[in-house]
Amino acid sequence: MRFRVSDLGLIDFEKAWYIQKEAHLWIRDNTLAGWLFFCQHHPVITLGRLARQDNILIAEKQLKEKSLACYRIERGGDVTYHGPGQLTAYPVFNLNHFKKDIRWFLRQLEEVAISLFADFNIIATRKTGVTGVWVEDKKIASIGIAVKNWITYHGMSIIIKRTDLENFNLIRPCGMDIGTTSLESILNQDMEMSEVKERLHVQFSRVFK
Repeated sequence: MRFRVSDLGLIDFEKAWYIQKEAHLWIRDNTLAGWLFFCQHHPVITLGRLARQDNILIAEKQLKEKSLACYRIERGGDVTYHGPGQLTAYPVFNLNHFKKDIRWFLRQLEEVAISLFADFNIIATRKTGVTGVWVEDKKIASIGIAVKNWITYHGMSIIIKRTDLENFNLIRPCGMDIGTTSLESILNQDMEMSEVKERLHVQFSRVFK
């Protein structure tokens, strides 16, 4: 099973959102199984389909003062923060080429993240009843997708840099009163985003072989 891979680098959320939609149309009209995008975002808050506005814990004026854009989008899930210290993966995958089961796809994304952390000798787990990946009681990977014509978009965000944790205090992540952690915080060392990206690519290729 083959899918194309593109690295968008550090990119505004809105531009990456547009690229995904264009890729979705392209995948619909072609035979390729999917197109996987890696990127990092300038600071932004996004709200999923069922997100409550009061899960953003600061006023709109303060968001503007912090130059934090905010978008309500079509993915599942509640509110989350994206920043340059996170590695985001957007799999625009045609499930007709994999398995037409959205829950299966979500569990596969969790497996990608769990396997990535295992590469660093970190035990990451799922939690019953919620989507995402955790290390002990702190969330480290958030997942939220949209599906149209059995083609997925949006995806998964993994916190890599310890410097990118502070802005999570501005929201109630995923609508819950939870803590977050990063790969650097757990390993207590700096990590090159390029290394993590390469390992994540390997895990996507393995899990969605």
